[in-house]
Amino acid sequence: MPKEPERRRTRLAIVGSGPAGLTAALYSARANLAPLVLGGVPSGGQLMLTTDVENYPGFPEGIQGPELIDRFRAQAARFGAEFLDDNVVRVDLTRRPFRLETGTRGTIEADAVIVATGANARWLNLPSEQRLRGHGVSACATCDGFFFKEKDLAAIGGGDSAMEEALFLTKFARHVTVIHRRGELRASRIMQERAKAHPKISFKFDTEVVEVLGTDTVEGLRLRDRRTGTLSELKVQGLFLAIGHDPASEVFRGALELDAKGYLKTTDITHTSVDGVFAAGDVYDHRYRQAVSAAGLGCMAAIDAERWLAEHPETPAKAPKAA
Repeated sequence: MPKEPERRRTRLAIVGSGPAGLTAALYSARANLAPLVLGGVPSGGQLMLTTDVENYPGFPEGIQGPELIDRFRAQAARFGAEFLDDNVVRVDLTRRPFRLETGTRGTIEADAVIVATGANARWLNLPSEQRLRGHGVSACATCDGFFFKEKDLAAIGGGDSAMEEALFLTKFARHVTVIHRRGELRASRIMQERAKAHPKISFKFDTEVVEVLGTDTVEGLRLRDRRTGTLSELKVQGLFLAIGHDPASEVFRGALELDAKGYLKTTDITHTSVDGVFAAGDVYDHRYRQAVSAAGLGCMAAIDAERWLAEHPETPAKAPKAA
């Protein structure tokens, strides 16, 4: 007789373990919901790739990203949140209890679900870039620009986000070079005009980065002219990627309503297209993308889920079918 897959039951499942998911876990745990957090592998979200965090309230001296996540998690666990570090690979949200199938730990049945899976910055996928992430390579000017006062920086991208990042960096940098692989920008006309008019910003078109130079920190970039193939070097002390983000929503495609870019659609802030399923953080917030805003949205989702569960009695668990 084949072994029946493991099955667990919870009133509230939280998918994701970044600031949004862990704040939702804290609030729902303090409401005696004993949430089960499906953290994913690896767990912790983008803060696990961040070194110094100086813009999170309550830490005047700054804090390392992984340490901040550890504190989030410990605080939620103190009030009864449980953690399962596994990936959700399939979902069935057509009936209650909702079913979340994990990669190795069987099926989770939940009366309500908070989706807080976040979004991932797009990278160049160069070994040198990956090695220097958090040591001069960043995908968030708002988070890290402060650390680059009077430095020469490069920003990669050609859309509105890249222009916004470059303009923001001019508050700190000595100079910002925008590198774009095409011959013209994709940004809106007004953003192009602002960036091109700024005395601290210059542009390299039809150019791509082939290597990030430096041992412990960024010291420069090796560039290739895409028209001629000519290689050159640009001395900079920081590299900022602004080529977009991808919401981690693929497992919910077909189960929840998504917009054209894959972000969850919501109404009344946290409510998704399925009653009893809520969203928090960067998986639907593509505007702010900050740890503190994600945490705030996690708080909202937890409060909404708590109120929703109070109005919806627990669904009886179904006995597994005999093999």
